[in-house]
Amino acid sequence: MDEKLIIDTLNAHAPPCVKTLGGKLIGVSDADNSIRMQFQAIPEFCHSGDIVQGGFITGMLDAAMSHAVFAAEKGWIILPTLEIKISFLEAVHPGELIATGRIVRLGKSVVFLEGELHDADNKLLATASSTARVIRKVRHTP
Repeated sequence: MDEKLIIDTLNAHAPPCVKTLGGKLIGVSDADNSIRMQFQAIPEFCHSGDIVQGGFITGMLDAAMSHAVFAAEKGWIILPTLEIKISFLEAVHPGELIATGRIVRLGKSVVFLEGELHDADNKLLATASSTARVIRKVRHTP
């Protein structure tokens, strides 16, 4: 499956939470099992004036890491997060954000992931690591 088809397919089937975060897949790299997603942090995500609340940042990184697996598997899977760790390195402000999700190791039933969140100037804002369970599903067509 080519990169454009993967991007178009995953964007067309984006869950409501990704849409709420203004997220869309913008790049896929088979070479390092990674993806890039663009998010739009809006003022409604903020507390303390113009600082994006950490839960939204966590959601963006979780989505990016999960999408790395969705792109690599090219199939129907369920990917519940078992554990996630976020490091907030800088205050995040409203605007365009770019998240990278990467597969560290994909096993039969568990995957280890890493993520990074940058602003439009490529400043590193947050990092993440995650462990998720991989549940492969057979797609049934009526």
